Amino acid sequence: MTETAYACLERDFARIAVLEDAAGILGWDARTAMPLGAAEGRAEQLAALRGLVHEALTAEPLADRLDEAEAQRGALEPWQAANLREMRRTRLHAAAVPRDLVVARARATSRAEIVWREARRTSDFPLLRPHLEDVVGLQRAIGQAKGAALGIPAYDALLDQYDPGLRQSRVDALFGPLRRLLPDLIGQVREHQARSAPPRPIAGDFPVAAQRALAETVMRAAGFDFARGRLDVSLHPFCGGATGDVRITTRYDGTDFTRALMGVLHETGHALYEQGRPAAWQRQPVGRARGMTLHESQSLLIEMQACRSREFLGFLAPLIGHHFGREDPAWSSENLYRLYTRVAPGLIRVDADEVTYPAHILLRYDLERAMIAGDLAVADLPGAFAAGMKDLLGLTVGDDADGCLQDIHWPSGGWGYFPTYTLGAVTAAQLFAAACEAEAEIRPGLARGDFAPLVGWLRTHIHAVGSSRETDEIVAAATGKPTDLDAFLAHLRRRYLGEGERP
Repeated sequence: MTETAYACLERDFARIAVLEDAAGILGWDARTAMPLGAAEGRAEQLAALRGLVHEALTAEPLADRLDEAEAQRGALEPWQAANLREMRRTRLHAAAVPRDLVVARARATSRAEIVWREARRTSDFPLLRPHLEDVVGLQRAIGQAKGAALGIPAYDALLDQYDPGLRQSRVDALFGPLRRLLPDLIGQVREHQARSAPPRPIAGDFPVAAQRALAETVMRAAGFDFARGRLDVSLHPFCGGATGDVRITTRYDGTDFTRALMGVLHETGHALYEQGRPAAWQRQPVGRARGMTLHESQSLLIEMQACRSREFLGFLAPLIGHHFGREDPAWSSENLYRLYTRVAPGLIRVDADEVTYPAHILLRYDLERAMIAGDLAVADLPGAFAAGMKDLLGLTVGDDADGCLQDIHWPSGGWGYFPTYTLGAVTAAQLFAAACEAEAEIRPGLARGDFAPLVGWLRTHIHAVGSSRETDEIVAAATGKPTDLDAFLAHLRRRYLGEGERP
């Protein structure tokens, strides 16, 4: 029997997914284990793989099959029709960009990532500048090419890469009120916290081996499957890898275990999403995670909503003493809660509390839009970053390592990604509130280290849905409405100001 056009497409996209998985593992290795001397060769390897993916997506036979399958849409099952829609979207993004530009971007970002590591270590922005200028120029060209194909502005096209259908107008509708409300909210929270004694600080010697053992214990409690994933170390924590092989990383501080632990839990949220994607749609576009807003919602739901709750910290406190072989009043559940919910503006985004964190994203959102539009030169980025930190959080940037060099996203080509962090936080609050309302056992489960009620709800309403529906449709089906600010603001006021606390 002759294969249908749709069946051929499934085979085509499965092969493309395998190439992308190979690139994912090479990318993980580049950030964790690759010797620096191999950087140039790795850039060529990744460029070749990206070129092969682009060739496959833009091949004329694939375009013909998409048209033929569209004509036979009535014979497809609903998930197959959704898959066909996602195939078309994927190809549209690829076909909009010439292969030479795809390869050039892959080379430029691979090289810029390696240089960024040294530039950050030495706080040497001039070292990174020419490489970042190359990346910005290529990203601008890609945004313009995709924007022309999609009929939207260049920055909207970059947003669409990470979150299908996301537009600047949608971001602004949520970020505008946050921009207005944040200064007063931060001030109110800091005044509220000033009326009580500060938490005991964490101090001591915390061996990395013990920190890793503690991290693996909580990862298992959360449901991470070590048969299909692993934990490693990198300069910048991330979740990557391949289908069925999810790699997460963290970075350890021997004098303070709290940062690495929450970093692990954040990345575990991403990993749970990847490990929970529908097996029946494996290596098909419809089986992918539905954009980075939902992906960040999963990491922030686990880290911020669940694992900074009083319930979970009551479970965590005795584990800390067990793994470090001693007791300390600073590790009590109440002190941990006060530590993990302490609001204090700081320079480093990944260490920011959840009240001031949106300010870090607002700054990066403003800067990357300006660079893509050509309104901000890369040479002026350090000064613009420092001015923004002063304006939004009242902080003085001492050096570029604590300023515009702190994130890997821009050197690695992640333009249009930053807004999804705060959009994810907003969505996480809405999803967690809905989950707890629907499943009474979620909070008691966290208190005994049982994530099954929470993860089970997420599997059903988010993970198993894949990309079969649009983002707002997924959120609305799970919570009763598309993402808005109500649950997020209520969560912040409850946790940090005591408004509407549960009895």
